[in-house]
Amino acid sequence: MPAYKIPESVLVVIYTPQFDVLLLERADKPGFWQSVTGSKDSPDEDLRETAIREVQEETGIDARQFLLNDWQASNIYEIYPVWRHRYAPGVTHNTEHVFGLCVSSTLTVKLAPREHLQYQWLPLTEAADKCFSASNAEAILQLPNRF
Repeated sequence: MPAYKIPESVLVVIYTPQFDVLLLERADKPGFWQSVTGSKDSPDEDLRETAIREVQEETGIDARQFLLNDWQASNIYEIYPVWRHRYAPGVTHNTEHVFGLCVSSTLTVKLAPREHLQYQWLPLTEAADKCFSASNAEAILQLPNRF
């Protein structure tokens, strides 16, 4: 039996105090830009641990060294058909939990080459406009209201 993805994930918006936002370009969908995202590895994995792990895997940044906040917000969305094969048959929706990670400056990122092609730090509005995911764009635009 294949190991299916768990339909519960994190979205981690990584940003600086000046609201420069880190975006990553997906390797499996060039032109699709997003914040760090990833599913829980197991049903009992704590969401904060998922966020820390995904940030480390996708960027090389140790989230434990910075301010990681659980925004106590979640989005339920339909999984894009192109990615549904990763989930158990009949699974069509994912619950995404939103976190913010404030880093000291626009850090150099070490990408996971199987997951992302490139990264860039962009001003808040420009970053939101570049995201392919509406929930990701909305989370970025909420940054100034989170303080």
